[in-house]
Amino acid sequence: MLISIASGKGGTGKTTVAVNMALALMVAENIQLLDCDVEEPNSHIFLKPEVKEENPVYIKVPKIDRKRCDCCGKCSDFCEFNAIFVVRRDLDTDIKGDVLTFPNLCHGCKGCAIVCPNDAITYENRVMGVVRKCSVGGMNFVYGELNVGEPMAVPVIKAVKKEIDIKKTVMIDSPPGTSCPAINSVYGSDFCLLVTEPTPFGLYDMELMVEVLRELGIPFGVIINRAGIGDEGVYDYCKSEGIDIMLEIPYDRRIAELYATGSTFVDEIDGWNDKFSHLFEEIKTVVER
Repeated sequence: MLISIASGKGGTGKTTVAVNMALALMVAENIQLLDCDVEEPNSHIFLKPEVKEENPVYIKVPKIDRKRCDCCGKCSDFCEFNAIFVVRRDLDTDIKGDVLTFPNLCHGCKGCAIVCPNDAITYENRVMGVVRKCSVGGMNFVYGELNVGEPMAVPVIKAVKKEIDIKKTVMIDSPPGTSCPAINSVYGSDFCLLVTEPTPFGLYDMELMVEVLRELGIPFGVIINRAGIGDEGVYDYCKSEGIDIMLEIPYDRRIAELYATGSTFVDEIDGWNDKFSHLFEEIKTVVER
């Protein structure tokens, strides 16, 4: 079973839920945890894993053979992302023409080589980030990290998801938002836990993610973190939309103190192992329907 943890809004507690739930289930279930928030991964801060393997993530970017290229411009016309710019040859003004590539804009589709009539385009690898395979006790943990300054997180997210072990119960800590990184992270999930906070900001972004999950056909439920602050807007919305509130995590000083020191509350506060185990059983019931 593949369970993703998402929110729409940043800072609601996705990592808190993912890490604590994975640790609570680690003994009874065969758990694998993936941190797909590759722009700012932080599950490893709490898990303090032993890194077993580290692999770079590449994307194929165009390399121009100047001897073959006649600056026809077909590659530039094809590229929707403006990763290639061609100064076309002008015989009247004796402009020879040139080709400029912008690797940071390239999505690696390889369409430019297909449309090139002179076979002037090959590809070279450009490192975008890294995937680390780790162990935490008996749990398999994988996380990706995007290189600073890289504009595209999706190739690293896909590299992390390639490590999914279908024999295990897999949990994915997703990035915030409702754009490509978040969608690629939750895509293919059997169930998605939406972590929100009872504030107008939490509600607004959760509503956007609800639309995304309904469009993708992924069943979901809500966890309210920092319950006890804010207003009743999230509760009213869930009731009106028929969305299950599956768990509430209170606005508690002790939990905040543990978080601030990089500790997990399932290990320190009684009762939470049972709550997360009960939550998992509820999810299984929904998925098996």
